Amino acid sequence: MDPWPIGVFASIDAGLGVQLDVAHGLKVPTIHLHAPAPNTRTAAHADQFLQKLDRLGIRLTAVFGGFDGESYADIPTTQRTVGLVPRESRAERTREMLEIADFARRLGCDVVALHLGFIPHRSTDRKSFEEVVDVTRRVCDHCAANQQRLHLETGQETADELLDFLQRTQRDNLFVNFDPANMILYGTGNPIEALRKVGPHVRSVHCKDGTWAARPGVEWGRETPLGEGDVGFENFLRTLHEIGYQGPLTIEREIAAEPERQKSDIGAAIELLNRLKSRILT
Repeated sequence: MDPWPIGVFASIDAGLGVQLDVAHGLKVPTIHLHAPAPNTRTAAHADQFLQKLDRLGIRLTAVFGGFDGESYADIPTTQRTVGLVPRESRAERTREMLEIADFARRLGCDVVALHLGFIPHRSTDRKSFEEVVDVTRRVCDHCAANQQRLHLETGQETADELLDFLQRTQRDNLFVNFDPANMILYGTGNPIEALRKVGPHVRSVHCKDGTWAARPGVEWGRETPLGEGDVGFENFLRTLHEIGYQGPLTIEREIAAEPERQKSDIGAAIELLNRLKSRILT
């Protein structure tokens, strides 16, 4: 596989990603997939989906879990509702995440990923921190039995906090999906500095851009088309090159309610990434 194949975040029947036919029209060779609804996570649907991927010439490189009841309306709501951190939904969501891993195995995909949620601070809430460590180990162990890796998407914690969590969890199939815009949107740190810190653990990336909020960490930043935000994508790609990352560059543009604009912005992002690839890799 050539370094840095372009990808997009896609979906079958739910989520923020583009449909497969849109991905095909954009001529991208790889996708990350938002896990489909529970009633379509069946062997028959997996076979149909694999046939379509084969027909379109697209390779699936990660399946992302997501759950009913999650909301990214604002930072406090995200903290309360997202991922496996909220206690009241943890057991059911963990069960569902294991099902998603099994569905990914049916698709022949060896990477499962998710937003774990706002990991509690070990220094101030050790009990909650250890609970999240334990549930992450359970998901990792299930994935290991499937010969899969688990990728945690960045955003809700600083690079140092993420490193501490990875080290505490002690699972050799636990890695990072690095989204530089999330560091800005959540106000958790400079994305280039964070990438250098967690670089040895990065096995997948999302290419997304955004601008800082007036009060980082209190208010949301603003997502923008790629190249129009504060990430600095040439610097981001050069840093990926420095740390030896050669995997897909998966574009994520979270404006599913505006499909034509979403498609146009992704098309422009593909052009930008291809220009930067040519500049950096040649």
